[in-house]
Amino acid sequence: MGKYKVCVYAICKNEEQFVDRWMDSMSEADQVVVLDTGSEDETVERLRKRGAAVMVEEVVPWRFDTARNRSLELAPEDADICVCTDLDEVFHPGWRKALEKVWVPGAGQASYRYTWSFNTDGSEGVVFWYEKIHARRGYQWVHPVHEVLKWVGEGSPGPMVTAEEVQLDHHPDPEKSRDQYLPLLELSVREAPEDDRNVHYLGREYMYRGRWDDCIRTLKGHLAMPTALWRDERAASMRYIARSYWEKEEPAAARDWYLRAITEAPHLREAYMDLALMLYQQEEWEGVLYFTACALAITVRPRSYICEAAAWGSLPHDLRSMAFYHTGSYPEAAEEARKALELEPENLRIRGNVELLERMADA
Repeated sequence: MGKYKVCVYAICKNEEQFVDRWMDSMSEADQVVVLDTGSEDETVERLRKRGAAVMVEEVVPWRFDTARNRSLELAPEDADICVCTDLDEVFHPGWRKALEKVWVPGAGQASYRYTWSFNTDGSEGVVFWYEKIHARRGYQWVHPVHEVLKWVGEGSPGPMVTAEEVQLDHHPDPEKSRDQYLPLLELSVREAPEDDRNVHYLGREYMYRGRWDDCIRTLKGHLAMPTALWRDERAASMRYIARSYWEKEEPAAARDWYLRAITEAPHLREAYMDLALMLYQQEEWEGVLYFTACALAITVRPRSYICEAAAWGSLPHDLRSMAFYHTGSYPEAAEEARKALELEPENLRIRGNVELLERMADA
């Protein structure tokens, strides 16, 4: 037994392929409880065989918050720490000891490092900090999708602790459908029209679906909301508006919105890189060099979910390499290509660029 009673809880449906890996990872907890929402494969049987307490219950109409709250109810009342994960997620070994090291009596939640996606070469993609570890009482999940923990207890919640040594990795099934997200997001905004985060998510989802006009309309609405004050997220809305204008073949409007995003959050790489990519497509090489340099001057990677993998990978150096090539600066182009290859050593195109540019630089 550790210093605290730790319970992992989860929801699942048709995830037999992940059961053993997940249970191996979660075995550091004192108890694992799962709400199965209607699996038609061997998920339930495999979970029970591995020692999880499983309840089967369909959630109709489907909502993630309802399912999460039902799964939380399965956690024992005397649990000190509740850990919400999904079956396609895996903690690095030693997570419980690392969590107990920073948890204090009366704490509310724990923040920990989360790798949401991986690149094709196995390197980390999108990384941010998560807060789905929390005290047993006083918390409730809200929103039909992109659900979040809300404090509903008396008084104020306990403090957030930071578990620097806790790492959770996400290895999803690439075949899993996102079709339910859009209608659930639209429902979420209808239910809580004053929630700026939901409006932002809805506009982003419209962008993912190629619904450019809906994206622009929704995200302009997000920016007009009095509660939409977080500059990182505001800048993301501006970038998505810009991309939508670009897709609508309105490059001047796209450029203006990218510049607005840079002004809103000059401490983030993403808007600089988005504009650099647009200028690359327009063959505006000096602009590519300027905005990639601005991006590379930012050296501390943010901890928020807004941070995107491409801006912190090989792309800035890759674009600079090609811009230097087109301006006749071959030694500089070769140097940037080498930097890009260091960050993405399996990329055959970049490797070929290095070889070509080194020959041209030596000529």
